[in-house]
Amino acid sequence: MPVDLLIRNGMVVDGTGNPWFRADVAVEGERLRLLRGDTSLVQAGRVIDASGKVVCPGFIDMHAHSALTVLRDPRHLPKVLQGVTTEVVGVDGLSYAPFTSAEDFQMLAHLNAGLDGRPPPDLRYSSVADYLACYDGKTSVNICYLVGNSVLRIATVGWEERRATADEVRRQQDILRECMKEGAFGLSTGLTYPPGAYADTQELIALCRVVAEEGGIYATHVRYPLGDRFADPFREAIAIARASGCPLHISHFHTPVPGGARRLLRLVDDARAEGIPVTFDSYPYPYSSTRLVALVPLWVHNRGPQALLARLKDPEVRLAIARDPDFSQRDFRQVLVSNLSTPRWRKYDGWSLHAIAQDTGRSIVDTLCALLLEEDLNPCYTGLGGNPVNIREFFRHPAHMVGTDALLLGAHPNPRTYGTYPFILGDLVREEGVLSLPDAIRKMTGFPAQTLGLP
Repeated sequence: MPVDLLIRNGMVVDGTGNPWFRADVAVEGERLRLLRGDTSLVQAGRVIDASGKVVCPGFIDMHAHSALTVLRDPRHLPKVLQGVTTEVVGVDGLSYAPFTSAEDFQMLAHLNAGLDGRPPPDLRYSSVADYLACYDGKTSVNICYLVGNSVLRIATVGWEERRATADEVRRQQDILRECMKEGAFGLSTGLTYPPGAYADTQELIALCRVVAEEGGIYATHVRYPLGDRFADPFREAIAIARASGCPLHISHFHTPVPGGARRLLRLVDDARAEGIPVTFDSYPYPYSSTRLVALVPLWVHNRGPQALLARLKDPEVRLAIARDPDFSQRDFRQVLVSNLSTPRWRKYDGWSLHAIAQDTGRSIVDTLCALLLEEDLNPCYTGLGGNPVNIREFFRHPAHMVGTDALLLGAHPNPRTYGTYPFILGDLVREEGVLSLPDAIRKMTGFPAQTLGLP
């Protein structure tokens, strides 16, 4: 029996959560087989001796901001060297297909440059099928694509901050249904990222009904400023799942509030007890990351990135930003800026926004606006101040799986860009015993595959 590759003598942890067992793994073309007993007569093009080592499925990153970066660098070493073989892209409501307007595509890519980097200037994906073809056989990881609701709103409502009409919602549903038939796995939202953030609850319920009909999932970065700014954002997500019948997946589930994890997890448990399929992902570090322009209040974004850039130049707008509670109450010593490239600002890569402002003699708001304008919305940042105790509570929960939420930009990335899976296996499993090895592998492989519907 000839095979391409034979991995012998390993401890197989298969992703189900079951304890390891002894088996050899044969690779034949694109299929794997587990072989028991004597395999000495098996002819293999290559043999790997895995004695004393674990053999497991490739890891699935449930929240990846690599949709464009993996096309620019197909080897994708920051993830591949961690063991990642599949990534879920199009997260946070921010995706790149379908676009009938090249101008709209470039506008969204411009606004999102601090998360995904910039595409080539002539690039546009008119359909999901065209978009997915860009990855086939060309990148070192497999791609699961979610349609971001920002794309749907841009195609129907535009960039305005207003409620969608009934006809516009129906058109969004039609586009979404076609996207899923062409290979999308579901819908994503980022309800603090415009223009998708302008969608109300009823609009999202209508879209999720289509997702449910097509057998997909709804993955959401929740509307964090909603209500009590703690549980209410997650209650809205659960309400959308309840009303639509769509499986809910909560992206980068976290809270810095002491004791907050158990209170939020009760929402998950209560929803699951009610019969609503709720899952979530999180990363193991107490550091967030996103595009720097996310610090600018939502009202400044109305009508798209060009209008945004024009407002950032206006002294009156800057004063209003400085007075906005969502801005003024932040601790800018914990905002570490990266992905700076111009000669004027490059030396500040990795500095806090507070330190940059002090060094340049500017106010915080003037420093932020200057960075965004002169760096053309490219900067991103890492935020400090998460809660390690809550992180471990989330990881212990059976509905949890792993997503890196990693940005692959700048000279000073968040440590999760390179370290998420090693940190889990080294610290949380081996050193702290937060998880057993089979349970950790399940959260990285079999459970995400089950959630996505990957055979």
